[in-house]
Amino acid sequence: MSINSALLAGVSGLTANSAALAAISQNIANVNTVGYKRTTSEFSTVVNSQSQGSGYSAGGVQGSARHFTSQNGQLQRTTSTTDLGIAGQGFFVVTEKPENLEVTDARLFTRAGAFRVDNLGYLKNTAGLYLQGWPVDANGDIATDPSDLSRLRTINVGSVGGTAEATTRVQMNANLKSSQAISTEATDAAAVPPGPTAYDPLTNSMALWNPETGTGVKPDFEVTIPVSDSKGGQRTIALSFLKSTVPNQWYAEIRAIPASDVVSGAGLANGQLKTGLVAFTQDGRLDVSAMEALGAQALFDDPANANLNFGSSSSGAPAAGEFAWAPDLGIDEQSLAFDLTAAAGGLTQYDSASVVQATITNGTAFGNLSEVKIDERGFVTAIFDNGVTRQIAQVALATFPSPDSLTETAGNAYRVSQGSGTYNLKAAGSGGAGFIGASQLEASTVDLSAEFTGLITTQRAYSASSKIITTADEMLAELISIKR
Repeated sequence: MSINSALLAGVSGLTANSAALAAISQNIANVNTVGYKRTTSEFSTVVNSQSQGSGYSAGGVQGSARHFTSQNGQLQRTTSTTDLGIAGQGFFVVTEKPENLEVTDARLFTRAGAFRVDNLGYLKNTAGLYLQGWPVDANGDIATDPSDLSRLRTINVGSVGGTAEATTRVQMNANLKSSQAISTEATDAAAVPPGPTAYDPLTNSMALWNPETGTGVKPDFEVTIPVSDSKGGQRTIALSFLKSTVPNQWYAEIRAIPASDVVSGAGLANGQLKTGLVAFTQDGRLDVSAMEALGAQALFDDPANANLNFGSSSSGAPAAGEFAWAPDLGIDEQSLAFDLTAAAGGLTQYDSASVVQATITNGTAFGNLSEVKIDERGFVTAIFDNGVTRQIAQVALATFPSPDSLTETAGNAYRVSQGSGTYNLKAAGSGGAGFIGASQLEASTVDLSAEFTGLITTQRAYSASSKIITTADEMLAELISIKR
């Protein structure tokens, strides 16, 4: 009967508009929820099968929710470095627990990036979900995988301890005075036979110099270089020079201060690491060709590859001409590369005062964690108070063929559904994934003006549907009253 179908159509209108009101209410309630995506209720007609000549039967209306998950909200600046927003497509991968994850544990996806460091050092957002990323391996590399969630780990910034870096490079800009007076020790060394005070790197060396007793040979010039070992301990290397009787040549010694910091093999004594001659050209620059020609007599026979190689404290007795850190130091092997031919200066011999313009080394003493930063590519970097930076992990982003079809869960997160398609894990800024904005949060996509307008129209539509029911009721009452 057509009147009955009108009643049912009115009821369907009430049901559909009630669902629309619920969607609008959810949107308004989440107008300030970080990363919230608005939902709307869309109506479609229901048509009953019609028999010819039997009148019209109203089918009514049905409502279905539409989620605008792929719609991006505006990024807003915050003061926390662990607040993250995504400028573009993609979702953060999160879990409900930080540790001991199994294959069966749920992985969720969210745009709500208000992460904070919890009491265990993990990054957790306001819904209690933990951020996942690719960890840095022992070699400092990050192995990404687009489809394997098991490679992801919960990012922990609280487990990062202090760090130190050993010195591996020394750049020295220094000048030796070309008109330096030749010492008695250098003159005796050139005599045949050598004089009584002759300089000798083994028996009467600059390493033996003691100003209180007058033993050894006083250097004409000496440069001290601070060096960090593998534990961040501070060591000192000295480079001493004594002008020889041969024009443009200087005796040189490199030694450790104190001498007890190293053990050395035959041919080295009193903390010596290297001895030999340094030659200069007539225009005051380091003479690489002359030093190569000197061979074993040169301080470095290849100045372009001037290296000192320390054995570790546990390496045992060094061979002839080699050296190692003292056993009681307990530090690792170390290689120091000397840059003596830098274009900006290097080691020179001009007729001005012997002076050190600059000594530049890398390596740092022990430092504590001072800050954690996340860049636009998702790299989580620990910054230490000694200037060292170290990558911890890289935030993973997941993209979907149909993000609007993801299934909503509590905590402003989503699950994979049949309609959404499978996930693809990507690094930020690659493969269509957006960039990550640190100290930014994505605002809700709710437009209050549009929601309040929809609230008015939904209320009117609900009232109109109720009128259908009251009118159909009155018509049925008239029909029943015919019998009276």
